[in-house]
Amino acid sequence: MQCSISRDALERHFWLPAGASDALTLKAFAHGRLRITVVAERRTLKSAGAPIALTAAEFAR
Repeated sequence: MQCSISRDALERHFWLPAGASDALTLKAFAHGRLRITVVAERRTLKSAGAPIALTAAEFAR
């Protein structure tokens, strides 16, 4: 299953500084991996196999 997360979501909810390097982006993702995975799995149940694109709104709840 294909899944992505927006940079905006990483900046708003996972403390990624604006304009951060790729290395810092990966670090922010790694630190938030558990929460990101939980949200992605929840969306998977609703998506019926369609690709998932996580946005900042997914983490505002």
